[in-house]
Amino acid sequence: MPKPPTPNFDTISLHGGQQPDPTTGARATPIYQTASYVFKDTDSAVGLFNIERAGHVYSRLSNPTNAVLEERIALLDNGVGAVSTASGQAAMHLAVGTIVSAGEHIVASRSIYGGTHNLLDYTLRRFGIDTTFVDPRDPKSFEAAIQDNTRLIFSEILGNPGLEVLNVPVVAELAHAAGLPLMVDATFTTPYLCRPIDLGADIVMHSATKFLSGHGVVIGGLLVDGGTFDWEASGKFP
Repeated sequence: MPKPPTPNFDTISLHGGQQPDPTTGARATPIYQTASYVFKDTDSAVGLFNIERAGHVYSRLSNPTNAVLEERIALLDNGVGAVSTASGQAAMHLAVGTIVSAGEHIVASRSIYGGTHNLLDYTLRRFGIDTTFVDPRDPKSFEAAIQDNTRLIFSEILGNPGLEVLNVPVVAELAHAAGLPLMVDATFTTPYLCRPIDLGADIVMHSATKFLSGHGVVIGGLLVDGGTFDWEASGKFP
């Protein structure tokens, strides 16, 4: 029996990650206004809390409405999973806080959104995380700035506001040669114009406030994991 055709971009944009509501059959995704969830039994609860099976335990961690958005964007970006946040800056802060610890270092493009620059150059320095800013038009500048305690390479695909274009495959290769993940902000391009994971990036960040929302009246952020970086083999992330 032939495999079903792979859905195209438009189909995923409309239906990716969504199943009709199991109770009502509603076509549109419901807004699940709940903080907590009922478990079938104790074993089911244990499996959920131990992250041994998919599901929801508390809406601060995950929510069925958010899960549709997360899976849809992960599909569009060709990633293995995604997490939504309250803003693009929250997504950036979540990623850095997960990967980088006090006493460690980031190499970042100097052509980035002002809020991100302030986060890296001011806020995170107060927590013992330093950043070296480099010219995104010169891929070798990322390599030259890497230190023994560097844990992340970061850039925007198109710099905000200068629109400098990142050579993702080259910078990804340099990052991986140093045992480091490459995280990119793809807010300006969206998955419609560029899939950074296909070009070698490991983590993709979006400010959904901009083009993903389409109308500029909501605030949101997303992180997409490419599932490509071998954290254990790197030796830098115990």
